[in-house]
Amino acid sequence: MQAYALTVDKFLDHAAKWMGGREVVTAMSDGSVRRIGYAGLRDRCNRISGALGTLGLKFGDRIGTLGWNTQHHLELYYAAMGSGLVCHTLNPRLTVQHLAAMINEADDRVLAVAANLAPLWRELPAHCPGLEHIIVMDDAPPAAALAGVRLWDHEALLAEHGEPVAWGQFDENSPAGLCYTSGTTGRPKGALYTHRSNYLHTLRVLQADSLALTAEDSVLVAVPMFHANGWGLPFAAPATGARLVLPGRNADGASLARLAREERVTVAAGVQTVWLGLLDHLDSTGEDLPDLERIIIGGSHCPDALIRRMEDRLGVRVQTSWGMTELSPLGTIAPARGPVAETRASGRPIMGVDLKLTDAEGVALSRQRGVVGRLKVKGASVIDRYFKADADALDTEGYFDTGDLAIIDEDGSLTICGRAKDLIKSGGEWINPAEIEDVIGRDPSVGQVAVIGRPDDRWGERPVLIVESRRGQHVDATALLRLLHGKVADWWIPDQVVEVPAMPLAATGKIDKNRLRADYANGKIPH
Repeated sequence: MQAYALTVDKFLDHAAKWMGGREVVTAMSDGSVRRIGYAGLRDRCNRISGALGTLGLKFGDRIGTLGWNTQHHLELYYAAMGSGLVCHTLNPRLTVQHLAAMINEADDRVLAVAANLAPLWRELPAHCPGLEHIIVMDDAPPAAALAGVRLWDHEALLAEHGEPVAWGQFDENSPAGLCYTSGTTGRPKGALYTHRSNYLHTLRVLQADSLALTAEDSVLVAVPMFHANGWGLPFAAPATGARLVLPGRNADGASLARLAREERVTVAAGVQTVWLGLLDHLDSTGEDLPDLERIIIGGSHCPDALIRRMEDRLGVRVQTSWGMTELSPLGTIAPARGPVAETRASGRPIMGVDLKLTDAEGVALSRQRGVVGRLKVKGASVIDRYFKADADALDTEGYFDTGDLAIIDEDGSLTICGRAKDLIKSGGEWINPAEIEDVIGRDPSVGQVAVIGRPDDRWGERPVLIVESRRGQHVDATALLRLLHGKVADWWIPDQVVEVPAMPLAATGKIDKNRLRADYANGKIPH
């Protein structure tokens, strides 16, 4: 067989050669739309690779990106990875202190940033002594300079220093991307992806029972590109020639609805909070999205009521999924076709991922179906250790501990039963918040729901039910608690129900339970 290194630049090479006119569309902050074909995109990305070399970057160096889902950000993806640099995506919703810790640990000397994040990136050089260059994406940078750092306009850098370079002249096991799992609590941990792991992940997500993209699809990437490579969609779309639709920073319901309608989006991917906003907008305007066929949901468990609402209101198929940054990120997904399962699990593992359930001590359960256990994962796109860690993070059989509790049914479908760290210990026994949330989330008056533990002198901890009502609705606390009778043990039923105007969200769009606990403890949520 021929030597053929599995490097991610080949996805864009393929799209440029065989589907060069298929568009990448970006919604800009001023309301305009930027369009480019894959052939033109490939040319720009390749010449930006040459420009990055003039900034002193060499093979294996990391370049940080702090941006939204735009053409410029996508260009930095391929310009960095194609030339053997490591694209280190950073979350713009984190604090300067958390970002600086990641930038410094990664030794980023060049940072590509969105122009509308100026208040954030202007502070970073003072905390990041290793930064030498900042490339401003999407719009022209302000005229003012930054002390100790050379400021570049993305287009000017390309025009002045862009030149073609040879892509992919390195081993497929070379690092390609770096993404940190957390910056909100404790020390952030980095997952370092290789070209091979990203390539194999792309082949997995393109399977017919997975994302199942084709060249006929128009794909709206509402999941942030700074989170685990945008679930791999920036690779999967050009690999199959699908049209790529990038919303920029415009993630509100009205903007997404307009973009999906005008660009005839057939497949959309994002966390559940994105689709709540979209549905509320469509309900208020009476609009429809006639071309939309599928919505892919990830990030956290999605209530059945929201899934039914999407399917009934939009006439789409909803594919639930589960994954982690450490998995590149997709682990399981509901099939794109065939009968819809009665219970909305997170789907089955796709070829290339293996699952195992263990007890708290790490011993594999004798039964792997129909019982709750600690979920461990193994595969070609699963990390073996965190970035710059001294030891690997695997058990003796090579499985990675996800920290999730899960159950696998007889058909092989996975249901996440909550995070082990979120369990509530009351009277010496465990309460699983996810089971309570699943029941309450089915009520049509509930938009979002979370259960947290509060300290209790007698029982150690007791559960508190926190809900955000659906727009135009009001929750009835007594009625909600009544729903739990017969569904969970009586002593699991929360002593308190709190309605909040809006759930606090973590940087990835999930409900921030750490913030809820802190707000409750500090009296910001009524006791």
